[in-house]
Amino acid sequence: MKLEDINIRDPFVLNDGGVYYLYGTRAKDFGCHTDGFDVYTSTDLVNWSEPKECFNSAEYGLNREVNWAPEVHKYKGEYYMLATFTQENGLRGSYILKAENPLGMFEPYSDGALTPEEWECLDATLYVSKSGEPYLVFCHEHTQIIDGEICFIKLNKELNAAISLPTRLFAASSPYWADKKPKGEHYITDGPFMYRTKEGKLLLIWSTFVNHKYCQCVARSSDNELNGVFEHLPLLIDNDGGHGMIFKAEDKLYLSYHTPNTNGLEHPKFTLIKDNGKSIELV
Repeated sequence: MKLEDINIRDPFVLNDGGVYYLYGTRAKDFGCHTDGFDVYTSTDLVNWSEPKECFNSAEYGLNREVNWAPEVHKYKGEYYMLATFTQENGLRGSYILKAENPLGMFEPYSDGALTPEEWECLDATLYVSKSGEPYLVFCHEHTQIIDGEICFIKLNKELNAAISLPTRLFAASSPYWADKKPKGEHYITDGPFMYRTKEGKLLLIWSTFVNHKYCQCVARSSDNELNGVFEHLPLLIDNDGGHGMIFKAEDKLYLSYHTPNTNGLEHPKFTLIKDNGKSIELV
């Protein structure tokens, strides 16, 4: 299969031992009631395997509604999937699953959602600080608070429980380039992902809508950790592409994202980027 043949949203690539594992939201009905997630594999980023199911959400009672944004991180030699599901209370939350290898099958690992139970949350990503402390960076949904936010909580070393209260990093309306909307109109945050540049700058990439188009955004921490103030940098993509992440392939750096943001047509796209030390830029 080629990338244009793969109909997923929120594409995430894990490079493990020279094999690339591609995960994403099954795009049918925007990822609702889709019964879980698949993985595609490649050794050249061009030719991809047929999908292989790597998590069955129905088997664990997690197919209540959304099955969103799986991303797999290798942490201390083991494989952890972060994904968003609808909780029993009807609110969305981010869970952690675990498997012995990146092909799965993944099984629930955290005791329910790690994001606050009473919050509507999505799109958690794993960040490990320079001192080795794990954090969950996630979105507090605009559907609940109007002006969506990106927040973080600290995790225990086992990655199965939160050990802090949530801290807000910024709101969707805060960038200088954000639309100026009438009071009560929604501002969206989704798809956070952390990246440290070759000079040690900590970047947070995320997505929103500007002028009604899906965009890929970049923010930079003032102290190169989550406690810093995040400065919003110019948009990376402003023409209907987003929910990105960054991965390395040999000596090249790629931004993975989905485009267009139209159900039934969305597919992964890999774009070369450059790490200039201070930030990232398209090549």
